[in-house]
Amino acid sequence: MPTPNEPIPICVAEPNTFWPWLTWADFSRLPDKDAVLVVVPIAGFADWGLGRPFDAEETVLMPVLAEAVRRRSDKVRLLVVPPLRFVAGPGPGTAFAVDAPTAIAFINEVCGSVKAAGFSRVVLFNASPWNEEIVDAAARDLRIERNLQMFCVNLSALGLDFRPDRAKSRANLQALLTSLLGREPDAASISTGSSASPSEAPDGATVIAEASIHLASLLEEIAARPPLARGGALIPMMMP
Repeated sequence: MPTPNEPIPICVAEPNTFWPWLTWADFSRLPDKDAVLVVVPIAGFADWGLGRPFDAEETVLMPVLAEAVRRRSDKVRLLVVPPLRFVAGPGPGTAFAVDAPTAIAFINEVCGSVKAAGFSRVVLFNASPWNEEIVDAAARDLRIERNLQMFCVNLSALGLDFRPDRAKSRANLQALLTSLLGREPDAASISTGSSASPSEAPDGATVIAEASIHLASLLEEIAARPPLARGGALIPMMMP
């Protein structure tokens, strides 16, 4: 159990950059908030045929993000908010899902709070294959409606894709989940192509290291982008 002065671990996170574990005094001392990246993790609940719990997306997403935060360059200043868990899930095997408009409204509301706190650069880091297009749509809306500088990164782009019909290596996901959960999958719940023979199985530590290094480099590229001109305000097009 956590000690009285220790934060309750609502999810896996790097403690120095996790939004809920900062105090109001910590926020008041933050200089140049416009240069800080605020990462909004997004993960759904679904059975992806891996023989794992419904929260497998978050189980992978948050440790990869936490490791990337630890590996990032000192030039990358960021904060991480708690993961958005109740998102779209139109496919089979999903749970606790909402419809697409509600998912977009949820993302918009959270990012609106980020904006109200004085930040203007947001990275939507998404694990759910069902929400990739929704995240893109929400980012466009937020750029227009709230003048936020938006960036989107999907877990699938890091070689960890939960969608079985396009995943290049389900073995990587299995190895990482085995390492993170400390147990093998439920064999009766595994779909075809979700496992590898012992001689082919990758090492979970190697998988998370490669994914987190890739993510850390993306965060560095994003942090190096210049801020939006005019505070993000859009110039209306003039009709001739």
